[in-house]
Amino acid sequence: MCGIAGIVRFDGAPVDHAVITAMVARLPHRGPDDEASWIEGSVGFGHTRLSIIDVAGSPQPMPSFDDRLHITFNGEILNYRELRATLDYPFRTNGDTEVLVALHHAHGDAMVARLRGQFAYAMHDRATGRVTLVRDHLGILPLYWYRDDNVLVFASEVSALEPALPAKLAVDHTSIADYLSRRAVPSPFTLFEGVRKLRAGNVLRVDTDGTVSEEPYWQLPTDPPHSISEREAIDQVAEALTNSVDRNLVADVPVGAYLSGGLDSSLIVALINAARDGQGVETFSAGFGDDRFDELPYARAVSQQLGTKHHEVHVTADDFTSLWPQLTRHRGAPVSEPADVAVFRLAELARKSVKVVLSGEGSDELFAGYPKYRYARLARPLIAVPSGVRTPVLDALQHALPARGSRPRTMLRALAANDDAAVLEGWFSPFTARERTSLVGRADGHGQLDVVRRARGDIVQRMLYVDCHAWLADNLLERGDRMSMAASVELRPPFLDVDLVELAFRLPSSVKVHERSGKWVVKQIARRHLPDEIVDRRKVGFRVPLDAWFRLGLREMANDLLLGADSFVGQTMDRDVVGRLLADHERGRRNEEIRIWTLLSLEVWHREFFG
Repeated sequence: MCGIAGIVRFDGAPVDHAVITAMVARLPHRGPDDEASWIEGSVGFGHTRLSIIDVAGSPQPMPSFDDRLHITFNGEILNYRELRATLDYPFRTNGDTEVLVALHHAHGDAMVARLRGQFAYAMHDRATGRVTLVRDHLGILPLYWYRDDNVLVFASEVSALEPALPAKLAVDHTSIADYLSRRAVPSPFTLFEGVRKLRAGNVLRVDTDGTVSEEPYWQLPTDPPHSISEREAIDQVAEALTNSVDRNLVADVPVGAYLSGGLDSSLIVALINAARDGQGVETFSAGFGDDRFDELPYARAVSQQLGTKHHEVHVTADDFTSLWPQLTRHRGAPVSEPADVAVFRLAELARKSVKVVLSGEGSDELFAGYPKYRYARLARPLIAVPSGVRTPVLDALQHALPARGSRPRTMLRALAANDDAAVLEGWFSPFTARERTSLVGRADGHGQLDVVRRARGDIVQRMLYVDCHAWLADNLLERGDRMSMAASVELRPPFLDVDLVELAFRLPSSVKVHERSGKWVVKQIARRHLPDEIVDRRKVGFRVPLDAWFRLGLREMANDLLLGADSFVGQTMDRDVVGRLLADHERGRRNEEIRIWTLLSLEVWHREFFG
């Protein structure tokens, strides 16, 4: 993978080479192997390269054979060999970048839906003057942009936009309510005023007169699920996942895998091992020194069974305090998940051995892996109760729960929401609508009501649809890309192969939540490769012991940052509400680790970008 940046001017002024160079200088971690730029009048592209395919060739920005097209490309087209075989084009390289150029040369951007892989790129067509920006189907890779009357600028990370912006970055205060609701801001918005994320599966066309138009080339299916037997569902998912893993091994450099010891990463490692006929896989795990969350023993057991070459790293509270600002800068947003820091340390470890790692992201959001999907099905009678009755009763009940009841409290908080959108989104929400209003004076920001309205089917299908757009695209995939690329490692999630995603959304909920188990169909596939104690063990997730750390080494930092005189959170939000939250956690009345983390990350983000 790589870093890309660019400028398109509408006022006729030439692009300043020094500005492109400054943008590229913000992205060396995304491409430590090479960097270059291309400028033609009012258009300029920059590129930093992490060489994965055709390592010795394929320099960028790359022209077409006749110089009509120029591309700056971040990602991997995993089916590039099959696509290349269909093209009559005078290829000069052996890589996937030129295949993209050749496809555009022959078919324009209509060919985008045929791509398989992960990608974000910009293409300039000299014949029309148009620049086209494209982002992959699921939003695995990032692409940010900003536009005013004179210029459009784009880049892989927010920091790389800064040298080309006509004014300093400013806070989008409307998006703060979105962040408090979701721990991330939904596309196309960000916490920066005027800075946008290109939506997943979309094309943005920029014409010479400044006209900008955006449209989807692909969307998650919303058709009714197919009628299918359990055996057919297992076989079809197994075939699609195996094909995806095979595709994701396409590389001219070493490929390894993250291994938590959980179901998804263990299954991916088993399929890699099978694809390589047992010749070995390099695997990487992180531990936290806390028996409640430490999955290292399970990762070691899987490694031993499959014969992987295994590596481990131990993450501490000191890692969080020392790395927080740096990783916030890379993410261009608050580090909304504590696991972000652990993913970076894991990528640092992997970079010593490989350039590419496969991971299990996406399985939970496609196949209903989180407990909330089971709870939602069980709670359907409650959801049918009018919110005027349901909300106050459930709200009072969740406040009465003891500190150890964090999971049922999360369920009750979500079910207490007073509208359909909030019920669908509320399971991951750190602050309810009422709490957001008490903190910042408003419950809603920009929102993503269009996504909620498009969702179809039963409660599980609709939750999965919303979660793929919000929780997955705007949180987990941002984490995976930014934290891995901060260490110059490419992350690939085989569960997010488009063919597998489309299959998953054609399956009924009954093969996902089944026999009181989430991700049922994935578990049946895993039984073919892994022992039952790995398949059936309780889901832990990539969690860190923040509850303990906040009461010890991080306690004073939390109070200073959130209640200090120069605190952005303290100045923007109700200080008394924030103080009670900290006090309740310190006294053990409630486990408020995620809500404290959410506020702290916002504060660190503001200090990093605004001083």
